[in-house]
Amino acid sequence: MTTTAIELGILLPALVAGLLVSATHVPLGIQVLNRGIVFIDLAIAQVAGLGVIFADWLGLEPQGWGVQASALAAALAGALLLTWTEKRWPEVQEAVIGTTFVLGASGALLLLAANPHGAEHLKDLLVGQILWVNWPRLLPVALAYAVILALWFGMRERLGRVGFYLLFAAAVTISVQLVGLYLVFATLIVPALATHQLRRARLAACYALSACGYAAGLWASALFDLPSGAVIVWAMALLAIPVFAFGTRRPAAH
Repeated sequence: MTTTAIELGILLPALVAGLLVSATHVPLGIQVLNRGIVFIDLAIAQVAGLGVIFADWLGLEPQGWGVQASALAAALAGALLLTWTEKRWPEVQEAVIGTTFVLGASGALLLLAANPHGAEHLKDLLVGQILWVNWPRLLPVALAYAVILALWFGMRERLGRVGFYLLFAAAVTISVQLVGLYLVFATLIVPALATHQLRRARLAACYALSACGYAAGLWASALFDLPSGAVIVWAMALLAIPVFAFGTRRPAAH
């Protein structure tokens, strides 16, 4: 097998993983930006990660159903809490989200304190291991994302605040274990921010930007032997700059 074939065997599943994450997170990211709760994804992703680390602390099998259940339960609990605080104290919701993130991050550090592989687990949670993604792992992810997208595009107006938070929590729980917290945040916010001035085809522009960011980042990381997650974040941000500049130069619609 040639080196090129080996690289394609690694990069292609990683690219598909990025496209799957983009499929769900791009429309959710636009909604997050519209609601003005930009850091909600960081908070819920961190809480989901805390659930993963707690399951590991209990000795559950990595990638097993117990870990998935722990992560989802933690994320849903965090989502329900943020739903309640948004309704009860909307004027300080962003501060509550930030506090939730700090508590989740600190809790993860406490659980990992006695783990000799704690630093490695924390790095995986933040940066992810997108290059380790394989085809069998992508199938259940694709099915779960299909359900999320069907609910979002089919019932978005009827979901309400609770439905949005719960759907968001489910999507983030899957994605943070697939690509890491940094890529989850970048995929949600960077395309939505870059296109916030566009009045037409905004969703298509977001999808194109995210897909190009993943493709360019994976290619550059393979070419220069750099961490894929970090390179993808930078690639997406650099591609977002001309898109943002183009949108701000266009006259606003009246």
